[in-house]
Parts: sequence; C-alpha cells; structure tokens
Amino acid sequence: MTLSATDPRFGQQPMKLLLPALRRALLADGEVTCQVPDPDLGVGLYAGESGPVGRHRPWGVWTDLADVLDAHLLIGERQPGGQRHLTFRRRAGRLETAQDYGAESEFARVDKLEDPVFLLTLVEALRRVGPPEAGRVLALGTGSGRELDALALAFPGRRLDVLGLDLDASALAAAQARHPDFAFLQQDIGALPPELGRFDLVLALSVLQSPRVGLDAVLRSLHRSHLTSGGGLVLGFPNARYSGGELSYGARLRNFERPDLSLLMADVAQARRYLNKHGYKVFVTGKYEVLVTALPAAARTPTGLEL
Repeated sequence: MTLSATDPRFGQQPMKLLLPALRRALLADGEVTCQVPDPDLGVGLYAGESGPVGRHRPWGVWTDLADVLDAHLLIGERQPGGQRHLTFRRRAGRLETAQDYGAESEFARVDKLEDPVFLLTLVEALRRVGPPEAGRVLALGTGSGRELDALALAFPGRRLDVLGLDLDASALAAAQARHPDFAFLQQDIGALPPELGRFDLVLALSVLQSPRVGLDAVLRSLHRSHLTSGGGLVLGFPNARYSGGELSYGARLRNFERPDLSLLMADVAQARRYLNKHGYKVFVTGKYEVLVTALPAAARTPTGLEL
C-alpha cells in the first residue's frame, strides 16, 4: 500500500506504512504536514493503542520519527476533534566531524549542559568520583570550557584546582575567560608530560576518539602517571551528531547514513576492560554521550548523586 500525503488520514496509519511515506514526501518536497491525534489526550497509552480520538502516539514517538528522518518537527495548534497538525521539515546541514573546536567554530555554539540527560549523568559521574576539597582536576580537550560549569553544580562551594588542556588556542582563551580561576594549557593529550603531576579526577569528554589520540596509550598514561591512589576518571564517548541546531541520536561511522554503534561499543568496552583490570569499579551511563566512570575498587560509592 502506498500512502499519499494528501490523504486526510495521513499520519494516523501504522508506523510501518507512515515512516516510508513520510520519507518519500520529504525527499520530494522537503516538508510535509499531517494531522494526528493529539498526544496530550492519550497520556498513559502505549504507541499504537486506540485512544479517545484515534491511534495514539506519545510526543516522544514523533520526535524520534523526526530524528530518524533527519527532519525538524514543528507542532501546530490543536484542531477540532482532538487533532494536531505536525509538520516535518528536512534539516539543512550536518555537523558530524570534529575537525574544528575553535572559539569561532560551529561546535562552539553547542552547550551540552542543555541536554538534561547529559547534565544529570555528568553530575552523577562527577559525584561518584568525588574529588576532595582542594583536589586536583585534569580536564582533557576542554574546548571553550562549557562542560566545566558542571563542576560547580556537582560540588557547590568546594574549591578545586582545575587544569584544562586543549590544542586550540582560541578555545583555550574562551575557556579561560569563562573560568578565570582555572588554569589552561595548550597541550596534545596524546602525549601527556609526566610533569603535569597527579590528579584526583580526570575528565575527558568527546575527545578520546580523535584521530591522533590512542585510547589505550592515554588510559595507560593516566593510570600510571597522572592519577592519585584515590583518583578516578569520567570519560565521555559521543553517541550523537549535531544537525541543523538539533541533537541527533547515534554514533555515525564515516560514509554511513544511519547510526552504527560498533566503534563506540568497542571503545567503551576497551576502556571498561582496562580499568577493571587495574582495580577500578566502572559504571557506564548516558545516552547522547556515553560516560565511563571509574573509581578505585575500595572507594565507597556515594549516595545522593542526582541534582
């Protein structure tokens, strides 16, 4: 059966028919509007169940559908009969590669702490490690330093000695302006010098899969030369791309249209295996960024991790 976007019931068909029909319509016209039962009127029903005004789908289903179609979702006003108009519009432009993290780059616009899942899981991970008062924190690949805001949220009132490393001078300047009490250094994280010393917390977000970074070598260097006996790590592996102002789920391999999580899973497993082998308790959390949190096996896991 072939659906037409002009059909008045377009948008209320089974997903196995609706998804390919929407994809065809977007490829042809770049935008398509359909009328669907208002998700607000079927709260508590599962997707596909019959609701008071038709086939129910929660808002999360529609946002996921827009994501897999690489489209923006625009929500119209409530219509008579408990219906809503939804418009799917193809996204323009994708931000997929990490070639430039400078202060004027496209990536500099991104504030990961606006993702509530990332915010909560990062604060939880930081509190698991729990550096002490005046503890030393090493942040690898800081960029403009936005994610370092989470330290004050995780440890309100706690004084920390923070050193941030990055290769991009403009990003470091932005990070220094944002965090004048922290120290920043232009440094290749693939070759950390021993004179950096040891730290109670190492934070590395979305940087360990960079082409010039060897994951095993960095883990070995951190474990042997840069962690205190009670220190821990929070390592972030991206599982998303940025597309047209939106966060799109799933790690992409080069030249793959759809997400392929094989490299992500291999890197997470490698980090977890190495850290377990060397006596750390390891937690794996997150969604759009998978966090590997490691703390010494003898450490007590704290309570009250959430905001």
